[in-house]
Amino acid sequence: HDVQNLCERVHGAKLHEGDHWHGSDSVKHWTYVIDGKVHNCLEKLEDVDEQKKTLTLKIFGEDIDKHYKVFKILLEAIDNKGVGHDVVKWTVEYEKLNEDIDPPNGYVDYLNKSTRDIDLNLLKA
Repeated sequence: HDVQNLCERVHGAKLHEGDHWHGSDSVKHWTYVIDGKVHNCLEKLEDVDEQKKTLTLKIFGEDIDKHYKVFKILLEAIDNKGVGHDVVKWTVEYEKLNEDIDPPNGYVDYLNKSTRDIDLNLLKA
């Protein structure tokens, strides 16, 4: 929950509902920048599969609900055999409110850039 300190695109993250940050019943409120504009959303952990090394986040509320009926982000850690670390793969699953809505390319770019920022900070540690 210190992502806002590691990544310039994240302006804030706070616990919206639940007892603690990593609880299965928790809902987090995010403030972030995509394409130069500040956005807000809520996030709930929907599924964790430790065997497959995946987690699924349901993203909803505020700016998301203006464009999408469904918006989920799947994070998968893939074993990078022989290198000694995993590779992160992001998948965005969405259903637009109507055909005039653009695909969420800005969100994909945001996830990729944020992952690079976090990775660079981890390598410095």
